[in-house]
Amino acid sequence: MNTPAHLLTGAALFGRKGDNVILGAAVLGSLLPDLSLYLMTAWAIYVQGLSVNVVFDELYFSPSWQQVFAIDNSIPLWGLALGVAIWAKRGWAIALCAAALLHIGLDFTMHAGDGRPNFWPFSDWVFHSPISYWDRRHHAHLVEPVALAASLVCFAVLWRGRGWVARAGFTLLALMELGTSSVMYLIFAG
Repeated sequence: MNTPAHLLTGAALFGRKGDNVILGAAVLGSLLPDLSLYLMTAWAIYVQGLSVNVVFDELYFSPSWQQVFAIDNSIPLWGLALGVAIWAKRGWAIALCAAALLHIGLDFTMHAGDGRPNFWPFSDWVFHSPISYWDRRHHAHLVEPVALAASLVCFAVLWRGRGWVARAGFTLLALMELGTSSVMYLIFAG
């Protein structure tokens, strides 16, 4: 899924109405599994001057980048963190960890050939899903519209009962998802 879709989904499922701390934690948790990718990509392109093709055709699959992804996309680590959060009865931490696990679980099902090692430190195994949210060879033409529709449903859920700042933020995310989804559909799935 695209990152804006993850943010909308995590916030809709784990962000409580009227509790901005928990809502913020759910949004942050939805972002954290992708954050290293954004930071390393920005560094490679804007600081090192590498091309997008080098970043996504080579660096993305390099052992060093995959090791970082293994840690921040680790189901055992996030599961342990969620267990501690539940034990400590910290609502914000539960929302953060649950949203991160949701992100990882959704990605697990939609990454064909570009998945991540989700069971670190116990295994470096990578699941290669038969479906992809972006690759037409793996049914993206069917998956992407469903992911977009689900994101827009989450947006509608988030819109109700929120203040104008939250509504503006979720509107921006919905527009980002709509734009990203449309471009990806036209380029990769069409």
